[in-house]
Amino acid sequence: MKAMVLAAGLGTRLRPLTDDRPKALVTLANRTLLEITLTRLKEFGIRDIIVNVHHFADMIVAYLRTNNNFGLRIEISREEMLLDTGGGLKKAGWFFDRDSEPFLLHNVDVISTIDFHEMLRFHNDRQAVATLAVKDRPTSRYLLFDERQELCGRRLVRQQKLEITRQSQHRVELAFAGIHIISPRLISLLEGDAAFSIIDSYLDLSARGEKILGFRADSYNWRDLGTAESLKTAAAEVEAQQQ
Repeated sequence: MKAMVLAAGLGTRLRPLTDDRPKALVTLANRTLLEITLTRLKEFGIRDIIVNVHHFADMIVAYLRTNNNFGLRIEISREEMLLDTGGGLKKAGWFFDRDSEPFLLHNVDVISTIDFHEMLRFHNDRQAVATLAVKDRPTSRYLLFDERQELCGRRLVRQQKLEITRQSQHRVELAFAGIHIISPRLISLLEGDAAFSIIDSYLDLSARGEKILGFRADSYNWRDLGTAESLKTAAAEVEAQQQ
């Protein structure tokens, strides 16, 4: 199984920590977010990984070289302009083109105890084109899933906007956790140019009958480390566990 780590973002919610480094090299308990993510992937037997870079890209490349890629086979996908998740995946699609097995797409600024093997089984058993880890938690952007756990819409709280891609009598609102398992054929279905949202693409594909699933990750620990406040809270939790 291969993976892609999304590390190209500007990390604006982490400023001033990201004024002189990419968010991937922000630290939690003396370990960078990138090291934490790569180590977690390695624990699940993943050895081939591509990392997209943009903000302070050369710092990430040098960091990986200094650490011998943490014993992994790592490729770099440089983005001269930010391509968002959809565009970033499409640009790196060559890395997965010849594969038949699904791959993992993981934000660099989330940590979790989600069982990737269980998530992969869920994805394969239902023959999905993509499976998203989701949780029942507050968010400003809810994804809607039907009784078959298939994506059927989105609700944007701040914009007071509801989008329905499939009609269903039963809809559950869940928050995306920044981790996907994707079948390689998805890449050929992505129709955006340059920068575009993968979530928008998922909604479009759902409307066309493609199976986009939600994997309930409520029983697992999870945290978004994309804000300074969340990072501080996580650091306090780690310190408490070490005492």
